[in-house]
Amino acid sequence: MPALTETIVLARTRATAARKGPSKNLDTLFRACAYGAALLVLIVLAGILSAIIYGGLPAFQQFGLGFLTSSAWNVGTEQYGALVAVTGTLISALLALAIGVPISLGIAIYLTQLCPNWARKPVAMTIELLAAVPSIIYGMWGLFIFAPLFARFIEIPVSNIVEGLPIIGTVLYARIPSGVGVLTAGIILAIMIVPFVASIARDMIDQIPTIMRESAYGVGCTTWEVVRFVLIRHASVSIIGAIMLGLGRALGETMAVTFVVGNANRLSASIFDPGSTIASRIANEFNEADGMQLNALMALGCILFVITFIVLVAARILTRRVRVG
Repeated sequence: MPALTETIVLARTRATAARKGPSKNLDTLFRACAYGAALLVLIVLAGILSAIIYGGLPAFQQFGLGFLTSSAWNVGTEQYGALVAVTGTLISALLALAIGVPISLGIAIYLTQLCPNWARKPVAMTIELLAAVPSIIYGMWGLFIFAPLFARFIEIPVSNIVEGLPIIGTVLYARIPSGVGVLTAGIILAIMIVPFVASIARDMIDQIPTIMRESAYGVGCTTWEVVRFVLIRHASVSIIGAIMLGLGRALGETMAVTFVVGNANRLSASIFDPGSTIASRIANEFNEADGMQLNALMALGCILFVITFIVLVAARILTRRVRVG
């Protein structure tokens, strides 16, 4: 024991002496670089937020809360409102989640539980390749290929069936079945968020210990029961995070939505009708905007930032509650 104690003391003395030399200087430099990197991110975020607030402040001052509740967007009379763009952003993002999340979870479960070993890697690679496709390609494909087919095989038949019905007819009736609209934008966004949500959900399910699955099968559970009560339950926090990541992508997507949403400044109860989103309106008008129009677009940017922040806070609250549960 005395020899061991002397060895430990000698090792500590040598480590202390080493820290007093060049290693201490390198450690100090490393800490400074790490702090600088974190501080740089905060500075950039503060600069972006300050710029959009400064640019949008004249619009908020002139229109007040009416900017959020007004559907007007008239460049000639300089009357602007964010209601149509905000509504289109939220509806298209929610439609994307409603369509994309079940598909993503199905893909993750198939790859981890049902897919043969020889097909697992090719299928996973194919799904991940969707994330590498530029958004403008999705937009062009949606406008020139998907929209005409959607109008011909979905919008026209559904409109003929639901025409005149009290509630469903209002939601699913297309006055001009052109194929572009809020639902089309939601479908394109759903395709775009699938690789993100599916990849994260698959990785989290793979990290669940195999013994838990085997134990569930050992007591007679079916595949559905294992997925429902073991895999989804233990990966629920990560799945919620993946869903919120997909929601953030859907809220901020610009080019793909600009191609297929229709860019119409009107509120419609039908999800088949054209609409507008915050990102698409900024993309369409920012290049030629001036004066109050530019201030209104900057104000829309502020609103989109607030919506994204609310989504982030909601994600934190949900994941915390799930952890506690």
